[in-house]
Amino acid sequence: MPQTTSATGALRSSSVLVTGATGKLGREVVDRLRAQDARIRALSRRPAGALPGVEPLAGDLTEPTTVRTALEGINTVLLLWPLLDAAPAYGLVEELTTTAPRVIYLSSTAVDDTAARQSDPIVQVHADMETMLRDAGLRPVVLRSDTLASNARGWAAQVRAGDVVTGPDIARTAVIDERDVADAALALLCAHQDDELDDAPRLLTGPEVLSRADQVDRLGAALGRPLRFETVPADVARTRMLADGRPEQLVDALIAASQHRPESRRVTDHVERLTGHPATSFEQWATDHAADFS
Repeated sequence: MPQTTSATGALRSSSVLVTGATGKLGREVVDRLRAQDARIRALSRRPAGALPGVEPLAGDLTEPTTVRTALEGINTVLLLWPLLDAAPAYGLVEELTTTAPRVIYLSSTAVDDTAARQSDPIVQVHADMETMLRDAGLRPVVLRSDTLASNARGWAAQVRAGDVVTGPDIARTAVIDERDVADAALALLCAHQDDELDDAPRLLTGPEVLSRADQVDRLGAALGRPLRFETVPADVARTRMLADGRPEQLVDALIAASQHRPESRRVTDHVERLTGHPATSFEQWATDHAADFS
C-alpha cells in the first residue's frame, strides 16, 4: 500500500457525501471535513442540528429518490452501510454507477478474502458490499477497520452502577480509536482524484491486541477504579440485550460474532501510513473519554 498524505488541498474543489453522518464515526469525519474547504453533504435518517458548512439531508440509503438527491453534484462518497443485509444496496449501487463518484467504503478487518462464507452476519455484509461495489466497476477504496474503541461506551451504565462489566466474550482484536479511523478516512478523502491508489484494502488496527477483560481493566485504570469483566452465557446476554431495546436481528448478529469470529493478532501500521501519526492506544482513548463513564 503506497503512503497517502493528509494534505487537504484536494478538498477545496470537492463535494463530499458522508453517509451515517450522525453515527459515532460519521460525526468524527464530518467534524474533520468542516475544517477543510470542501462542500459537505451529511446524510442520515435523523439529521442533527445545522452545522456551518454542512448540508444536512434526511433519508435512507435504501430509497432511490433519497440516494439520487444525495449524489447530485457529489464527486466523493464516504459509504457506511447501516444494514445487516447487502441486498437492499442494489439501488444505491446503481445510482453510484450512474453518477460515478469516488467511493470510500468502511468495512471490517474481520473479512477473510479466502472464505466462501464469513464468520458472522456483520462480517458477511461487509464482504458482500465490497464485492457488490467492485462488481459494479466502481473500484472502491476499502478501509477495513478493527473493533472500534467507542463500542466500550455500551458498558457505561454498568460502570456507573458498579465495578463489574458483564457480557458475551469475543475473540481478541487490535481495538482501534474511532478518531484514527476518521483521520484515515479524511486522508483518503483529501487525496487528489487522479492519485494512483491501488485496490488493496487499508487495514486499520490499534497498536495492541486486547480482550474484553483487557479493555475493562484499562478503562478502570483510566477511571481510578478496579473494574473487571465477567463473561455471561450467550442466551443470558441475548435476553439482556433484547431487554435493553436492541433490535433482534442486531442482537443475533452480535451473539454470532461472539461465538464464531476468530481471534485476530494482526497489528498494522496503516493508520500511521495514511495519517502520519501512530495508532492511539486504548488506554489513551479511555483517558480521553473517562467522562462518558462517570
